[in-house]
Amino acid sequence: MKRRDVLKTMAVAGLAAGASDTAAKAQNAAQTFVLVHGAWHGGWCWSRVADRLRAAGHQVFTPTQTGLGERKHLLSKDITLDTFTKDIVNVIEAEELSNIVLVGHSFGGLAITGTADAVPERIRHLVYLDSLMVEGGKSPFDSLPPDVVAARRKAAEETSGGLSLPNPPPSAFGVSDPKDTEWVKRRLTPHPLGTYTSTLNIKGPVGNNLPRTYIHCTSPVYAALQKSRDWVKAQQGWRWAEIATGHNAMVMAPDELTRMLIGVSS
Repeated sequence: MKRRDVLKTMAVAGLAAGASDTAAKAQNAAQTFVLVHGAWHGGWCWSRVADRLRAAGHQVFTPTQTGLGERKHLLSKDITLDTFTKDIVNVIEAEELSNIVLVGHSFGGLAITGTADAVPERIRHLVYLDSLMVEGGKSPFDSLPPDVVAARRKAAEETSGGLSLPNPPPSAFGVSDPKDTEWVKRRLTPHPLGTYTSTLNIKGPVGNNLPRTYIHCTSPVYAALQKSRDWVKAQQGWRWAEIATGHNAMVMAPDELTRMLIGVSS
C-alpha cells in the first residue's frame, strides 16, 4: 500500500490536538453513523460508542442482525449473508438515511460490503473495524484458516446440529476487564452457521470504490484475521488506521474509537 493511502491512528497522528480549523469544523459537523456488530454480538455492543457519538451531536443507528442479540428468537438455518445485507439495507431505507458513515466490526464487515454494493449512493464512507474481508462469490470460511474452520464446523455440529456456532469466551475478543467480561459474556448469543457457509453476493469490488478505511486493533492482535489484513494492504485506494486495543475496540476503547470514527471521513 502506498504511503499516501495510509491513515494513521489519531493518537499517533495527533489529529485532535493539531488539526487545522477547517478539519476541526469538519469533525464537529453532525454526521450519520450506522454501526454494524460482529459475530455472536448485537447492536448492544456499540452502546458506549453510540452514547459518545450522540453526545457529540451525531445521529447513530445500531441494528442487530437476524438471529442474534434481541433477535435471537429468529435463529434459523435459512439465515445467509444475503439476510445480513438486507438487514442493514432495510434500516437505511426505512429511516431514509443518506451520507452515511457505515461501520462494520469483524463479521459485520461482510454486511457493509453487501450494503455498499446494494445502495452505494447512500454511503459517505465505509469503515472496516478489525473486519473479516471476503470477496464476492466466496464464503467467510474461505477467508479463515483451515484449522479455525474445522473447529467451528465441529462445534456447530456438536452444540446445535449444525444450526449455529456456540459463543466463544469474551477473552477470544481481547476482553480482559472483569466487568467487561461479565457484560459481554451474558449478552453473546449463538451465531447462525449459514452466514459462514453462504457466499457473498456482490456485483462490484469489495467496498464498491467508495471511500473506505480499515482499522486494525493491535493489542492483542486477532490472529484469525491476518489473511484479511494482508488482503487489504495489497489493495489500492484503502486508508489504514491502527488502534492499540483488542478486537472489541468498541467495548475496551470507546473514547479513542469514537474520535477515530468522527474524524475518519473528514
